[in-house]
Amino acid sequence: MLVKQGILVATFVLYPLSCYGGEKEPFFQFSDREVFLVSSLDDSLSLEEGIIIRKFNFIGNTAFSNHQLAEAVKPFTQRKITFTELLEVEKIITNLYTENGYINSGAIINAGQKFNPRQAVITVEIIEGSVSEIKIEGLKRLRTDYVKNRLQIATATPFNVNRLYEALQVLQLNTLIANISAELVAGVVPQESILLVNVTESDSFSFMPIFNNGRSSSVGSFRRGVRIKEDNLFGFGDAIDFSYFNTDGSNTFNGSYSIPVNSYNGKIEFAGGFNDTRIIQEPFDVLNITGNSEYYEISFYQPVMEKPTQEFGLGVTFSKESSRSFLDGEPFPFSLGADIKGNTEVSAIRFFQNWTIRQPQDVFNLRSEFSLGIEAFGATINEELPDSRFLSWRSQLQYVRQLAPDSLFIFQTDLQLANDNLVTLEQFYLGGLYSVRGYPQDIRVTDNGLLLTTEAWFPILRVKDIWQNQDGVLQIIPFVDFGVGWNVGKIPNPSPNTLMGVGLGLQWQMGNNFNARIDYGIPLIHIERSKNSLNDEGIYFNINANF
Repeated sequence: MLVKQGILVATFVLYPLSCYGGEKEPFFQFSDREVFLVSSLDDSLSLEEGIIIRKFNFIGNTAFSNHQLAEAVKPFTQRKITFTELLEVEKIITNLYTENGYINSGAIINAGQKFNPRQAVITVEIIEGSVSEIKIEGLKRLRTDYVKNRLQIATATPFNVNRLYEALQVLQLNTLIANISAELVAGVVPQESILLVNVTESDSFSFMPIFNNGRSSSVGSFRRGVRIKEDNLFGFGDAIDFSYFNTDGSNTFNGSYSIPVNSYNGKIEFAGGFNDTRIIQEPFDVLNITGNSEYYEISFYQPVMEKPTQEFGLGVTFSKESSRSFLDGEPFPFSLGADIKGNTEVSAIRFFQNWTIRQPQDVFNLRSEFSLGIEAFGATINEELPDSRFLSWRSQLQYVRQLAPDSLFIFQTDLQLANDNLVTLEQFYLGGLYSVRGYPQDIRVTDNGLLLTTEAWFPILRVKDIWQNQDGVLQIIPFVDFGVGWNVGKIPNPSPNTLMGVGLGLQWQMGNNFNARIDYGIPLIHIERSKNSLNDEGIYFNINANF
């Protein structure tokens, strides 16, 4: 007789998700269909006295070892079993596969095997399932291979539905993808399936005007500018990013281009920027002090572990930085370590690590970077003064917890440790917006430093559908900031070298399209300071939009 061993072949739909704060969790929807592998065992084995199985041999298995499979069917060895129990071996192994996500894999015991009924050695064939085809629909600008290549990794033979589900969740987190759904259907043969994927792309273009008072008063604290991003320039996930910012005494240009280099989200990035400054703060403005700087970088970053709830990646950057300063149009060395013409050149290799953990209510990110200054490409070299030869470590941590809708707790740290005195380009800055609020911008500049900031966001007003179906929320934000900086060797520390401020912020948000915030910081440790701007008075604002 013919015996059919059922192997469940799924038809499932993955609904859009967010790994934290998502509106809908993904789930599988299975069809009622079963696709059967046909066993060729016949009832010639159905002897009243049964057979004694000495052991089972397994062929075709890669997902589980021979030992694991043998343990699963151990109760059927070294004793007399009936034909019905022998069929149960097929079922147990098939269930082992399906319960672990191998939903189109199974086991068959073929007929025609010769064995001693008292010491039988039975061969069990494992048929491990696969995905024979991936069909992508819904894409417009993003190339099909961008999605398909990432899913092919997750659908490698033996096919595991849990691995696929995880890959779809990771794709859902991709900024290029707004929504993704997938359906797995039976293929032509039982052990093959077809994956049908529908993708809705995100808008990859951003135009962001930005206004804040986040620069030093010496060059004008009021900063205005624009940032333009395209995250899918040529259709394969390559991104270009340009920004320009201006104050009354400065102009800053930055640009970068990144390109994916593999299906594991590795990428290469080229970046560069230029900055020119002019001191406009009295009484130094009459001296006509100017300067300019530029940097160039090439980076490679590769995630080595990427899951819906966690990512860990490694990267390396080579950077070249240059700065020059002038007094009334003539080269002049204002910064420590600059040559007689006011030039400072730094070449460095930077090794960085990034670790992110996402939970339904929490996000944790830790970034670490080791910078090694090298004597190459015209780098500044001095006998005693700071130069391009240095070693430093910088670690930045951010923890965000959602307390309630529109309510957040945020804790951040920034630490830098150096083995030697650093040139200004590499030093640690404290004070002002994004640092210790209550103090002027960059009031302390040292070789080493530690910054701790914590704040909580609480909604006090909500407005529904205020603009283009966007809700508005007004939040009050108490904060506490602490910073300390110190130098290496004989260079004295600034006095005081510790800053601490408390304050209150008010923020208006409309989704991701508009944000306006104002903070007032109160310094708890007194320092001498000028009061030429709102920034110097401990008042900070930041306004940005996204079109």
